[in-house]
Amino acid sequence: MAIESLSTRIVELPLPRPVGTAIHQMTSVGCVLVTLRTSDGIAGEGFAFTLNGDRIKAFDEMVSGMAHFVVGRDAVDVGAVNAAMWRDINPTGHKGVTIAALAAIDTALWDIVGKQASLPLAKLFGGVRDTVPTYASSGLWLSQSIDELVEESARFVTQGFRGMKIRIGSKDPADDVARVAAVRDSVGPDVELYVDANQGLGPKQAIRLAAGLEQFGLVWFEEPVVTHDLAGTARVRDAISIDVAAGETEYTSFGMFDLLRSGAVDVLMPDLQRVGGFSEFRRAADVAWVHNTPVSSHFFTEYSLSLAGSLTNCVSVEHIDWFGPLFNEEVELRDGELVIPTRPGTGFTFRP
Repeated sequence: MAIESLSTRIVELPLPRPVGTAIHQMTSVGCVLVTLRTSDGIAGEGFAFTLNGDRIKAFDEMVSGMAHFVVGRDAVDVGAVNAAMWRDINPTGHKGVTIAALAAIDTALWDIVGKQASLPLAKLFGGVRDTVPTYASSGLWLSQSIDELVEESARFVTQGFRGMKIRIGSKDPADDVARVAAVRDSVGPDVELYVDANQGLGPKQAIRLAAGLEQFGLVWFEEPVVTHDLAGTARVRDAISIDVAAGETEYTSFGMFDLLRSGAVDVLMPDLQRVGGFSEFRRAADVAWVHNTPVSSHFFTEYSLSLAGSLTNCVSVEHIDWFGPLFNEEVELRDGELVIPTRPGTGFTFRP
């Protein structure tokens, strides 16, 4: 079953409203949709994205530049294709756009493998669960007022979520405490709350802020400081009682290993694009397993379900609805958890 073609398409998905974090201002996401087609008519799909569509053409060029590693190969030789791409990008580097392109192709290859076997990838990888905990992450932005936070958090509860994430990182830490307090009052004591500083604080700032937030029973404090400051993140983790989560901005299983070795995280959060696709995400989860550390996926809700359904140490999948318009199928929320798809491959297909 040879791969006959690799094609790409650039699309831009506008967000329902402009949103902001401590370091981002976002109005849309730009995506490169990757489709591999085999000689017997199977289509494998994956995608890469950038915030606001910035530099999306560079991602498209990188994917297209790797087509010769894929076209003509047997679609089930995922390991061989992955290794060939990995060797080739060595001069360019194993971070950034090169890994994003590799990840999109790797995801599309595994989609073909699942479809050929008529199995969902969660089962093909070795199923462990039918549903996985989740939390609402498409709202509660730093750019919103307290009144807006209260209204949106109540709506998330009505939709069936049992957890949600609040962005923090205000200039005045008292404002962050007030924002989290308002959401806690809105949703009550039984809904799980997560906070995310999006790398917007220094270690001492984060430690002081955590002292004011501990009263709210938070699940974790995400990316308290800039991603490359592993020592600073470890300082925060050692000083606070809230679990620290990080990893979305790091690359490949080697970056995950560095995070774990530095003692910087309680929860590892690989991003499917930055970690390098399904193949490398699973390696990263194995590294976390050896370090007795749970993993929780970042973004890529639809595709991450295949991983969550097959990784024993996966504790949750982030629910972000930005990419829903790409697909014919929708994620299913049941009793506060996401249902692992039973459709072949990733279980999601692009909607033309």
